[in-house]
Amino acid sequence: MAVNELELDRHHELAEFLRSRRARLSPEQVGLPRGTRRRTPGLRREEVAMLAGVSPEWYTWLEQGRDINVSMQVLESLVRVLHLDANERDHLFLLALRQPPPPIEIYSPPTVSPILQQFIDQLTTSPACVVDVRSNVVAWNAAYVAVFIGDENEARELNERDRNLIWRIFTRPAAKHYNEGWREMARRFLAQFRIGYGRFINDPWWAEQIAELSAVSPEFRELWAQHDVINMSEGHKLFHHPLAGELDFDILWLQTVESDDLRLLIHTPRANTGTAEKIERLLASEANETAQESFSY
Repeated sequence: MAVNELELDRHHELAEFLRSRRARLSPEQVGLPRGTRRRTPGLRREEVAMLAGVSPEWYTWLEQGRDINVSMQVLESLVRVLHLDANERDHLFLLALRQPPPPIEIYSPPTVSPILQQFIDQLTTSPACVVDVRSNVVAWNAAYVAVFIGDENEARELNERDRNLIWRIFTRPAAKHYNEGWREMARRFLAQFRIGYGRFINDPWWAEQIAELSAVSPEFRELWAQHDVINMSEGHKLFHHPLAGELDFDILWLQTVESDDLRLLIHTPRANTGTAEKIERLLASEANETAQESFSY
């Protein structure tokens, strides 16, 4: 058999494999509404494309067995979306790239050391937090609570979703209206989020998070489909606080030495903007309220 015929057979087998795995999934299994007028079982091509972060046209070509280039990242997205097991993942990579996939990296929750917590606590007027690879805030200082959350009790009651920076950015309408440069900030945070996704792409947590964000946020769907990847180190943020008013920050990301899965996010008040003084007043107000509550008991 000629080489070209073997390649055609491989592309045809890949196309049939993808169609069969798409057909066995229901919309509910991937967090989508069922809707109406489904003539055939399973997901539509457009739905798979949206969840995988590729264009419907490109995915259609893939299912038609065309000779197109496929990256490892896209294949891992399809593994996640189509709920492939380890054997199916191997088969997909062999059909698409003629090579086995890289090993899957397993996520484990990192631990914040007391020294790291002490460091951010000493950044008195600089809201700072520790962020894991999933973009969950796992530790914070008093200034971060005062500016971005409210009070310490509220901060401790937040569940994992409410502590996720990406979820908060894309699901809180007020952020879009009051934060200057929101779209660029959202794009850069999401591009950094995708780096973590690339490492843990077969982790079901990412599939659920991406599917639910895609369902509730048109901005997320649009930016996620751009496939931007940025290892962000610095930035700028102009934030509207309901009590303090405009707060102007320079943003600095620092990688911790103790864990590759932890980064520091530090908001440094810009000089001559009054931001540091406003944060001091917020902290003083919070301290006074806490003292009054303690006295009342």
